[in-house]
Amino acid sequence: MPHFTPLPLLLQSYQTSFSEESAFINRFSELLLHPRAYHRDHLPGHITGSAWVVNHERSKVLLLHHGKLNTWLQPGGHADGDENVLKVALRELEEETGLRPVNLLTPGIFDLDIHPIPERKDFPSHFHYDVRFLFEADEQDKIIVSEESFDVKWISFSKLKAYSENISIHRMVKKILGS
Repeated sequence: MPHFTPLPLLLQSYQTSFSEESAFINRFSELLLHPRAYHRDHLPGHITGSAWVVNHERSKVLLLHHGKLNTWLQPGGHADGDENVLKVALRELEEETGLRPVNLLTPGIFDLDIHPIPERKDFPSHFHYDVRFLFEADEQDKIIVSEESFDVKWISFSKLKAYSENISIHRMVKKILGS
């Protein structure tokens, strides 16, 4: 496990060329002023951690078809009080896909996103302040489909639009491809 770096320090050193993502940095910093920012009951939003996992050739990404949201996303989830969001991303990756080990490709933040989560019968609508980290894994490694998902699979970047129109997912592909 890489050395723990607090999220406020990771945010201070994070730079992006994507304007929509740049706007998130201050909002993350404001959220972190709240003592329960890492807890799922903090409203109107809270910290989550995600794993953007690419294959060795950098031509595919591992995504899951999320059960509650019914959309294709990278593995990730609630921090549940854990301020080590990299550890959160790794925990969620293993829980949702069974995949491990994976190689961390960059020590800091790979991507940031703030996205709405719809209301459920037991919880109001809110925002996930998602911190994404970049990993590499072997496509041949065994993956599982957890009870939280309908499916998990490696998806070619060239076919990704058929699975998702999510702006942040396509932004992460652009980062990998350098475009």
